[in-house]
Amino acid sequence: MNDRIIGRIKRVNGPVIEVMGITDAAMFELVRVGEENLVGELIKLETDSAVVQVYEDTTGIAPYDPVYGAAMQLSVELGPGMIGTIYDGIQRPLEAIRATSDIYIKRGVAVPSLDRSKRWHFVPVVKPQDRLSGGAILGTVQETQRIVHKILVPPGDAGVLESIVPEGDYTVEDPIGALKTDDGQRKELFLMHRWPIRLQRPTRKRLPMDIPLVTGQRVIDALFPVAKGGTVSIPGGFGTGKTMTQQAVAKWCDADLIVYIGCGERGNEITDVLTEFPKLIDPRTGRSLMERTILIANTSNMPVSAREASIYTGITMAEYFRDQGYHVAVMADSTSRWAEALRELSGRMEEMPAEEGFPAYLPTRIAEFYERAGSMETLGGAPGSVTIIGAVSPPGGDFSEPVTQHTKRFIRCFWALDRHLANARHYPAISWLDSYSEYLNDVAPWWEQRAGSEWVADRIEIMDLLQREVRLQQVVKLVGPDALPDTQRFVLEVCTLFKNAFLQQNAYDKIDAFSVVEKQAKMIHIIATYWRRGSEIIKRGATLIELRKVKVYQDIIKMKFSIPNDDLSGLDKIEARLERSMDQLEALHA
Repeated sequence: MNDRIIGRIKRVNGPVIEVMGITDAAMFELVRVGEENLVGELIKLETDSAVVQVYEDTTGIAPYDPVYGAAMQLSVELGPGMIGTIYDGIQRPLEAIRATSDIYIKRGVAVPSLDRSKRWHFVPVVKPQDRLSGGAILGTVQETQRIVHKILVPPGDAGVLESIVPEGDYTVEDPIGALKTDDGQRKELFLMHRWPIRLQRPTRKRLPMDIPLVTGQRVIDALFPVAKGGTVSIPGGFGTGKTMTQQAVAKWCDADLIVYIGCGERGNEITDVLTEFPKLIDPRTGRSLMERTILIANTSNMPVSAREASIYTGITMAEYFRDQGYHVAVMADSTSRWAEALRELSGRMEEMPAEEGFPAYLPTRIAEFYERAGSMETLGGAPGSVTIIGAVSPPGGDFSEPVTQHTKRFIRCFWALDRHLANARHYPAISWLDSYSEYLNDVAPWWEQRAGSEWVADRIEIMDLLQREVRLQQVVKLVGPDALPDTQRFVLEVCTLFKNAFLQQNAYDKIDAFSVVEKQAKMIHIIATYWRRGSEIIKRGATLIELRKVKVYQDIIKMKFSIPNDDLSGLDKIEARLERSMDQLEALHA
């Protein structure tokens, strides 16, 4: 840290500090405040004064205390050692801090984000005199069993490689090579580099988002899919299962890497994440899920400024692994707490509030965050993606509040959680009436290729039935179900079957916790076939009781538990028995 004094404290207002006598400072410069060297960031700059937001408790800070400038923006360290680590909102490693402190983070503590003593086995893939540009791969480090960490030339650098070390073990501070840049300077290269958290990492171009992020959750994959590189919002009131849904997606989705941001959540929720994630087993490798996860823990009792920064810290880490050619999923839980941090800081800076006290720039900040998602061609030429799944916690479950409404403007997939479903223990509690996905047409060709051409027609038919059921339920409330003809009661019957046999999933059942897309397509086709054949037979004079009595009906209800993902022949047998049963009924009423 550069120890140059750039000013002195004039006024302290919680985490917001006014600094006077500013000299030689820049916007968003990283600073240290007071003799305890509290971490801060310069967020407002005038002729001879500035405003700094401090990422630590400012108790005891007084006027005329010095403010030191770092001549750099608030940045994260990017390199081997990030995966499996638990950070706070400004990338301080919590486990390393605990080893040097007590259970609470002491003010001014300075622990490197990446372990300086650990040696990594580096394998170079370039040679001297190669011409390299930003994003080029210098070599690889096998960080975990699944993740090969690719060491990159920092974006913005370009030139001829003067030297590169031989294969061997190096720390993140050991020089591994040198680049003679185009402007004639010599720049040393390391296993790590820094990047400002508020600056989006560059790419070559955006790619079409036509491959779904497969989550194994049937209500998501089959009804409201998200593409890799897409943006999702999960709004829901307290207790509706936002964190549970994100954890299920984090465990089962086919992303290469998970960045989980606990932004302003209660300490017990973050504790559950920190204790449960290391125990979870990655179904694709059989090893701990932490070997493909980075956790950012920023609880509600931590400084509010660090909560505001945690979102940017997480997305910058995700972009770094995207630049290596990986598909990354970011779980932000929750963006409402982040927006509340913006509101508090804005109020302390005496800015003009907008609706419900949020700052007028709230929509801009939300847009900036979600725009950093996408499927990209990296500077190195490889495809990579960042998918953002952000939870929203509207007060009282009111989706008309500002954070939810502004978020809906910038996302293309909306998984609305329903309190009535959660109270009925129907999980995932994603409402099939209020949710939507604009990625459906983009990923439909992929689904048809993997699951057959019938998937689109089956999904449309089932969604139409669910809409019809809503209208019929209003009639049922007035006159009761017995007053309806069998043709309409059959709609209710099939929708109930679909909800129980398809949409509802048991996260504790080894078979039902996750469904491959082929199983999902076959299941939805069986239920759609039951509807099509059954409705035709009812028109011929059959009764609803006869349709319920077919033996295969119970097999359809139990198929999500009874048919494993690695042997789907059982579903073909159920479909064959269903067709035979319907043929027999049809013959009876011919």
